[in-house]
Amino acid sequence: MAERPYIVGNWKMNGTRAMLSEARAIDRAAQRYMKVEVAVAPPYTLIHAVHKEAEQIGVGAQDCHSGPEGAHTGDINASMVADAGAKFVILGHSERRQDHGETNELINAKIESALEAGLRVILCCGETLETRDAGGAETFVLDQLKSSLGAFQDPAERLTIAYEPIWAIGTGRTATTEDIAAMHTAIRKLLDETFGEEASSMVRILYGGSVKPENATEILNTPEVGGALVGGASLSAESFLGIVVGASETEEA
Repeated sequence: MAERPYIVGNWKMNGTRAMLSEARAIDRAAQRYMKVEVAVAPPYTLIHAVHKEAEQIGVGAQDCHSGPEGAHTGDINASMVADAGAKFVILGHSERRQDHGETNELINAKIESALEAGLRVILCCGETLETRDAGGAETFVLDQLKSSLGAFQDPAERLTIAYEPIWAIGTGRTATTEDIAAMHTAIRKLLDETFGEEASSMVRILYGGSVKPENATEILNTPEVGGALVGGASLSAESFLGIVVGASETEEA
């Protein structure tokens, strides 16, 4: 497994310039926890501003268009977010798949565009409660990943996986550590088979789904969990840093 836990805050559709004070607080605190890699993905409007403020934390985008340029009113391409200061982009998030009807084919096109722009990719995967209750969670998640992993020639440098059980996002429910370990182990096996064990070992598998300071240490000590993709708890420096502290206390850190 990669050396440092990776804690990424996804601000989603939240944040104005007033949120820069939270970004500054996160950045200052991250300098005290060098065993943890910390990053935030603010909305497009704040990428450049957060990038200018950040000395320690990474800054990324929550999405990008699949094309290089053109008549796509309201869209932002990968080169634009890179130019604004983003170093990575979150792709395939369940909210994009559900709310915007994003298919694996579209996500693959976005991955290719992001890689061409020099961005790292956090590739999201996850199942619904209905799929899990039907016993098809592992097959569903691995099929999502299989459709996209072929785009990565250098996964150790460019790829992070984020497993997010859809039923545990913003619901207050969290998968058990047994559930998390089983899925992360299955994902690791797929990465080993796809890239070989050496390259696979450098790809961190994050968990996303109602991660909070109260449960962070337990989740982050779960086998094959290399960090967390954090939603609501990342909007406050205090709560987000509680998760960073939890990551610093993990066995891997």
